[in-house]
Amino acid sequence: MSNLDRQAALSVCGGRGFVVAEPVRELLSPRKVQLGESTEVRRLLPNLGRRMVGAWAFVDHYGPDDIADEPGMQVPPHPHMGLQTVSWLHDGEVLHRDSTGSLATIRPRELGLMTSGRAISHSEESPKQHARLLHGAQLWVALPDDQRDVEPHFQHHTDLPTVTAPGLSATVILGEFAGAESPGTTYTPLVGADLALADGADTSLPLNPDFEYAVLSMSGEAHVDGVPLLPGSMLYLGCGRTELPLRAESDAGLMLLGGEPFEEEIVMWWNFIGRSHEEIARARDDWSTGSRFGEVKGYDGGPLPAPALPPVALKPRGRVR
Repeated sequence: MSNLDRQAALSVCGGRGFVVAEPVRELLSPRKVQLGESTEVRRLLPNLGRRMVGAWAFVDHYGPDDIADEPGMQVPPHPHMGLQTVSWLHDGEVLHRDSTGSLATIRPRELGLMTSGRAISHSEESPKQHARLLHGAQLWVALPDDQRDVEPHFQHHTDLPTVTAPGLSATVILGEFAGAESPGTTYTPLVGADLALADGADTSLPLNPDFEYAVLSMSGEAHVDGVPLLPGSMLYLGCGRTELPLRAESDAGLMLLGGEPFEEEIVMWWNFIGRSHEEIARARDDWSTGSRFGEVKGYDGGPLPAPALPPVALKPRGRVR
C-alpha cells in the first residue's frame, strides 16, 4: 500500500535514541489519512512520539469498511525502495500486481510480503467482484543497510503456522513466536503475529526481553498489560519484557509487533526508505522519469505521481530513556 499523502514529510527514524529500554505502556493515537476515494486508514507509525518498533517502520489500519457498492481499495502503481511491505487482511481481498510480474489475490490470514530491495513498483486494488467488507493492516519493515539493495521479489504464503492456548489462537505472520516460525523472509530479528482472543480469555504471551514490542488493536476490546485497547489504537510496550498479560472483554483481534531495536538511522519519505535526503531525492527523480522502478502491467490506469519533496532534510532528534 502506498503513502498517498500529497504533503509527505521527511522523517528521521531508527537509532537507539528512540528506543525505550524498559517496559512502558505508551498509547499511540492514530492519524486519519484518506487512501483513494473510499478507503480511510488510521496511521499508527510513524507517530509523533514513536517512529519505529524494531524494524517495523509503518503501520496503517483500515476498516472494517462496507464496500458492497464501492470500488474499495484502489491504489495505482507506485514505487518502493529500502523496505518490505506486509499486507494483512481480516476481511476482503486485495489484488496485488508488481513490476517483477507478480500477480496474486491476498485473502484473510494470508501473507502478502513484497521486498522492494533497491527498487520495485506495485498496485493494489479490490477485485471487481469483491466481498462486502474490507478490513486489514498494511505494514512496512525497514531493510538494514547491507540488505537494502537485494533483488526485489514477492512472496504469497497462504498457510501460516499457528499457536494455540485456551482462548487464544495466534497466527505467525513474520519471524518466530512461541516455537513456530513463519515462512516469510526476514532480514532483521523481528516478529509479527495475529492474535484472535475469545470473549473472556485471560492469558499471557511469551516475549523476548531483547525485543521492543507494540500491540495494534484490530477489533473488539481487550486489555493489554492492564490497558484497555480499542480498535485502531496501538500500545507501545518498550523492551525488557518476558511475558505480556492479555484479557479479552469480547472476541478481539490484535497484532503483536516486535523486534530488536533498529540500530541504523533511516530517512523515510513518501514510499521510500533511505539514508539521506539526497538518496531520497534521486529515487523521486527516478520514479518521475520512469526509470529504475519498472512497470506494473495489467493495471487499468496510470501511475501515481510523486509529491513535492521538502528542500531541507530533517536533523535527527533522538531521545534516550
